[in-house]
Amino acid sequence: MLTLSNVNSFYGRSQILHGVRLGAPASQITAILGRNGTGKTTLLKTIMGLTDSMTGEIRLEGTEIGSEPTFRRARAGFAYVPQGREIIPDFSIRENILMGTFARLDGRRVIPDLVPELFPYLIKNLDRLGGVLSGGQQQQLAIARALAADPKVLLLDEPTEGIQPSIVEEIEQVILRLNREVRLTVILVEQNVAFARRAAHRFAIMEKGRVVAAGEMSELNDELIHHHMAV
Repeated sequence: MLTLSNVNSFYGRSQILHGVRLGAPASQITAILGRNGTGKTTLLKTIMGLTDSMTGEIRLEGTEIGSEPTFRRARAGFAYVPQGREIIPDFSIRENILMGTFARLDGRRVIPDLVPELFPYLIKNLDRLGGVLSGGQQQQLAIARALAADPKVLLLDEPTEGIQPSIVEEIEQVILRLNREVRLTVILVEQNVAFARRAAHRFAIMEKGRVVAAGEMSELNDELIHHHMAV
């Protein structure tokens, strides 16, 4: 589904990613692991075309998209839920969700049928402003907005960070359901190794802007975790 070949990515003159190679099979969850500051968020932003420049190749279903602007990548099938969620606080829940539909190729401006099932609170409060929601509710809203784009690949940057414990499990179950039932391909940046092990099929560990270990989730042993993730 998604392959990165020798990808280097830059903010200005600062190089953050160095020769990244990554494969994410269709309908699977690939977990991106590593300590803070190792380039995980930059990896997702690079896939979306949100860094200043990059070299190398990014292919979606065999088509090279690394030279395309962000809006074309979104229309090709990527949807991004950033760290911090970045919902629009002065827009209503309805307006925030419908923002995602502008990436759709079919022109439909409707809330996806799946959203009421996954996030009933949002549907019951469509006219409420996004800025007054709790962190967990905003995360639900950010995922709903991403789903409104009808994506092939969902990029999630630490989706349970800073969320009240009562909603963390709900978010985790939504991610599993989107993959297992809807068959979405998911790239999941996650610090929670236990959840990554439960959810993901494959993993990649990053260190200093490089992928230093990758493979099937069964290959993620305690030695790798201790060596590359222990503080």
